[in-house]
Amino acid sequence: MSGAATTADTRPDDVATAPRGTAMTPDDVPTVLVVDFGAQYAQLIARRVREARVHSEIVPATITAEQVAARDPAALILSGGPASVYAEGAPTMDPAILDLGVPTLGICYGQQLMVQLLGGTVSHSDVAEYGKTELAADDDGVLLAGAEATQTVWMSHRDAVAVAPDGFVTTARTAAAPCAVIEDVERRLFGVQYHPEVSHTDHGQAVLEAFLYDGAGLAPDWTPTNIIDDLVESIRAQVGDRPVLCGLSGGVDSSVAAALVHRAVGDQLTCVFVDHGLMRHDEGTQVEATFRDHFHVDLVHVRAQERFLAKLSGVVDPEAKRKVIGEAFIREFETAARDIYADAPGTKYLVQGTLYPDVIESGGSDSASTIKSHHNVGGLPADLDFDLVEPLRDLFKDEVRELGTALGLPDAIVQRQPFPGPGLGVRIVGEVTQERLDLVRAADRIALDEFRAAGLEGVLWQSYAALLTVRSVGVQGDGRTYGHPIVIRAVTSEDAMTADWARIPHDVLATISSRITNEVEGINRVVYDITSKPPGTIEWE
Repeated sequence: MSGAATTADTRPDDVATAPRGTAMTPDDVPTVLVVDFGAQYAQLIARRVREARVHSEIVPATITAEQVAARDPAALILSGGPASVYAEGAPTMDPAILDLGVPTLGICYGQQLMVQLLGGTVSHSDVAEYGKTELAADDDGVLLAGAEATQTVWMSHRDAVAVAPDGFVTTARTAAAPCAVIEDVERRLFGVQYHPEVSHTDHGQAVLEAFLYDGAGLAPDWTPTNIIDDLVESIRAQVGDRPVLCGLSGGVDSSVAAALVHRAVGDQLTCVFVDHGLMRHDEGTQVEATFRDHFHVDLVHVRAQERFLAKLSGVVDPEAKRKVIGEAFIREFETAARDIYADAPGTKYLVQGTLYPDVIESGGSDSASTIKSHHNVGGLPADLDFDLVEPLRDLFKDEVRELGTALGLPDAIVQRQPFPGPGLGVRIVGEVTQERLDLVRAADRIALDEFRAAGLEGVLWQSYAALLTVRSVGVQGDGRTYGHPIVIRAVTSEDAMTADWARIPHDVLATISSRITNEVEGINRVVYDITSKPPGTIEWE
């Protein structure tokens, strides 16, 4: 909806029946399926595969051999997971999947499960390996071709493969893992005990690429841009000659989605900018000027601040806020659609800038936990009166930026920092009121101005000010104050699945603190958030 520049900040069970959007990746794109056994790094595996220029998707461990065969994947990667293969209720998979002849790589738990299903032996070790570990290669094989004889890898296990199944060759080991790398080249089955997807593993990306290129015979020829024509055809096939409504926020996601749908259906598209009053300083004016005046897009500007604030009155829980905002967005679009569709009764279409991380984080697969409900995924009402058009649903943020550039959007939009659809509503901890909005908006403007002046805007993935519910004692003008603290949050990231807090120069932080406490009445303390993701999320709520 406001496809709204969603962050990778995404469907709880109670809204699982809401109409879903259509994944737009063409069926003829060779795809690697990452089977998720509850891994901390399943999303990262999928991301690393895409970095190798091969398309990937995450599927639950409950997928059957019949379903895999129907998908006709180019390869499978079995993810790690926190369980022991011997534990009661441990995740397993349909063993017939391994008989399909699909090239398969098992990582950590995935390796152990594959070995167990194929008749090998997995043993519990008294010596665990967590963190950096020395790997010794006995034989180059396929995965370690050309690699150093010893290298540092990232381990996270207490169980290990003791005896590989018939047909496998062991090519590397560690002190506690005698079969750290195993290969059955004839059946194109491979396994590693460590995590090649994490940056702590030396040459990890090379191992994944060796599996993809040499083990599975794939070519590095997938990019978001080389499927534009197919995406356009998919959109046309879905909507036909019907009018299409697009929730536009001015952010990267909704802007690229709008540009792609406009290329597909032209004047059938009407963009609706719902100004919920939770935007940053002057942002509503900027969105309208950019899209109506510069791009000459048919844009409807809905000013709905009072209605949103009324619905948010008394709402404190973050998930409740997101769902209130998500439903309110939809109701505003439904109202706008009555005019747009007045002469065209029938199915209504709504374009959203939903991204793959949104789907993952909202519990978009059976094995994925819900980190937080994105307003445009988990926050949708069950009685949604639209069929969703989500052309970016299979893409990560940096892939969307690449697509936007290929579609001719300017850098000012394509490189814009992510801004959550619920806006400042999730940057205010607790109840959202007009007074609290004014405080956080003023502080946020100062922080962004100073980051821009310091040349940091293009370096930071996301930066903003958040307002807390607590108050603190201060001294201003020789008198005691009891004001609000502001939290400054700035992170670096590649795709928002993980993020690190930015090392901002102290003089920049000092200037931000001084300006906020001097210029924003009611704020008497500024703190800087030094939490990475995980364990924190990028947004505070």
